[in-house]
Amino acid sequence: MQPKLKKTWKQVDGVLLLDKPIGLTSNDALQKARRLFSAAKGGHTGTLDPLATGLLPLCFGEATKFSADLLDADKTYEAVLKLGVTTDSGDAEGVVLATAEVNVDTAQIANALRQFTGDIQQIPPMHSALKRDGRPLYELARQGIEVEREARAVTIHAIECLAFSGDALTLRVACSKGTYIRVLAANIGQMLGCGAHLTALRRTVVGDLTLDKAVTLAELEAIDEADRGVRLLPVDTLLQSLPMVTVLGAEANRFKHGNPVALPAGVIGKIRVYADERLIGVGEPGHGGLLWPKRLVQLAN
Repeated sequence: MQPKLKKTWKQVDGVLLLDKPIGLTSNDALQKARRLFSAAKGGHTGTLDPLATGLLPLCFGEATKFSADLLDADKTYEAVLKLGVTTDSGDAEGVVLATAEVNVDTAQIANALRQFTGDIQQIPPMHSALKRDGRPLYELARQGIEVEREARAVTIHAIECLAFSGDALTLRVACSKGTYIRVLAANIGQMLGCGAHLTALRRTVVGDLTLDKAVTLAELEAIDEADRGVRLLPVDTLLQSLPMVTVLGAEANRFKHGNPVALPAGVIGKIRVYADERLIGVGEPGHGGLLWPKRLVQLAN
């Protein structure tokens, strides 16, 4: 038997927009993608439920320094609800708690959706990764234990009915971070008087990133490893909402070594900083009215 070759890891810098398949955790998807690129370091920008598919931005190498920047980003989902059936988890994996006849029309649906648009309060589900005394709530739920959860404020920017037929309702939901779509589905079903649960969920937008630019694991596997790099976006992909400053010569060297540089007039907040058309880090205004480095980038040549 031939000995198994040890995996060789390398520095890979960039952002991958992955179209995550159903059934994989976000970390499973990350590790599969990381192996396909032989990337020494990788991270994701926030979990996507195993039962959900769609956009999962992954960061490799120096891009991982900015992965947290997307945690607060707004998201958009396409969700399929089954009306008339309520489950304990709010999705198709849960135990059925109640069934009811579905006797609603599009006007009633439109009215219900309006009630959940804007700033609302949501009680996180027991079947979630939130922790109580160090234990994820889903572990307690599997043991039949239910604990009190405080309602959280979330924002539903828009809900659009994409399709409605029989007991199937398809919605597009644009929302803030922390929104539980299966809780929203259950609450809509409750307002309609028939109950509902989530049967499919697909994330299409994270911040300014969109699903139409994403690639699947199967598509990556079909590409030679040497050519997979063309599917990576630049490290600064996650920073496009920040103002940009270019530094030259001695100023660039000062910034690269963690020293402050002159702050251009009228620039506030976090700033992405470039030298020779390459990202060298992110800075913020600070002491002395200067631009101070906060995160530096060392990109491979």
